[in-house]
Amino acid sequence: MTDWIVKSRFFNRLSEIIIPLTTWVIITFPLWMSPFHPAVVAYFIIAFDLYFFWKSLNTAYLSVVSFQEISRHERFNFNKRIAKIKQAKNINHFIIIPNYKEPLHKLKTTIQRIVQTTFPYKNLYLVLAFEKRENEAGEKENALVEKFCQDFKKIFAAYHEIAPGEEPGKASNQTFAAKMVDQYCLNNNLDRKNVLVTICDADSALPKNYFSYLTYEYLKDENRLYHFYWAPVLLYNNFWQLPFFFRIQATLSSILRLAFLSQKENLIQISTYSTNLWLLKQINFWDANIIPEDWHIYFQAFFTFGEKVKTIPLYTIVNSDAVYSGKLTKTLVGRYEQEKRWAWGVTDIAYAIKKSFTTPNIKPIIKLKKILYLVETHLFWPASFFILTLSSSIPPIINPVFKRTVLGFLLPQLSGLILTFSSFMIVAYVYLDVKLRKKIDIHTKTLSVPLLIVQWYLLPIISFLFSSLPALESHTRLLLGKKLKYKVTEKV
Repeated sequence: MTDWIVKSRFFNRLSEIIIPLTTWVIITFPLWMSPFHPAVVAYFIIAFDLYFFWKSLNTAYLSVVSFQEISRHERFNFNKRIAKIKQAKNINHFIIIPNYKEPLHKLKTTIQRIVQTTFPYKNLYLVLAFEKRENEAGEKENALVEKFCQDFKKIFAAYHEIAPGEEPGKASNQTFAAKMVDQYCLNNNLDRKNVLVTICDADSALPKNYFSYLTYEYLKDENRLYHFYWAPVLLYNNFWQLPFFFRIQATLSSILRLAFLSQKENLIQISTYSTNLWLLKQINFWDANIIPEDWHIYFQAFFTFGEKVKTIPLYTIVNSDAVYSGKLTKTLVGRYEQEKRWAWGVTDIAYAIKKSFTTPNIKPIIKLKKILYLVETHLFWPASFFILTLSSSIPPIINPVFKRTVLGFLLPQLSGLILTFSSFMIVAYVYLDVKLRKKIDIHTKTLSVPLLIVQWYLLPIISFLFSSLPALESHTRLLLGKKLKYKVTEKV
């Protein structure tokens, strides 16, 4: 028995560190391999540059496809469509807003956008998911209930208290709130299969057609019980408030999320999304001992029901805030901490590897594809900057003999040429950036267009400081066994 426990702990630890360790191996690969096999390093760098070019081209293509689909779906009247479906009036929507120390005005703005949605039935329930440790939560509840009590069928307030074994954050908060919703539905004979739960971030602005569109998509979906539903969450709410060099990160994140929407089999929801209460109950809600919860809940469902679990795209736009704390230094720190928290999702790989051994009901090839997608996402997140910017100059420096070869001479030039071709995609990104913001009434002044182009020259610096570096810290923490603590991102 003791031997089995030791082996189990060893396997658990190995599954945790394998990707962080590989990250460091890849980053340092040119340093320790160039003295012996510089040509191998050169081919690796060229291969990665080509991979990056393909990813850039694919992102541009998918983002354009998503934009066109969003434009097409804008013409649909989903209220008319659900009016023809008798079951539509039986669908109950519970909107959970997890929050901790969010400004009252921010919560009011988010809820006001929910109130302004055009869902024709008064089957909207608001769930204010507070943390008990927040002293001001009671005052916020009173103010919000007083202002919006007539706009919802019912408003709930949940006060989550962190229990032993739980991690502070959205997962534990949402689980507490969702269990309260489940008990209410049980007491009032509401069928879980007719209850849709929407997790709405405290700064998310839902589009007017969100609940009508969601209801229609859900009811026409034959496998709806196993599906999540997601619209791209773009970071444009406070775009013109952001410091100049932060706008590029908001733009790039928004374009990437737009591209995700058309990934089909690889689409996984983030931030603000919806699913049904039956599915949440079947998987016992969110695991309360994890920090990044959106991809994790997807894999909880996947390893329970297999390939039937999917995220269905909603071709509309959810607008949200980029990190902005009012002061430059606090904004810098907040943005770094947010990216570090997102990158902590690398822990999902260990979870997926372990679950793959205990789910014989799911085809191995299906599990392998999901794990490889996770690995691809989290492995190249911290490593890409170093390979793309520094690696090509290392082999000729470390190995002067290699520099005198044709490959050694051409490596920096060839790498630079591939990255130059990759940078042409920026034209599509700039165009989509302007068009997306126009769709949500955040317009661009003509005088601002040059700045929107110039900001892209800062991309390498921004990518290093607020993407690769925090992701590398998360990987290193996991490698060294130092847990990450959840820190709320301040947005004013």
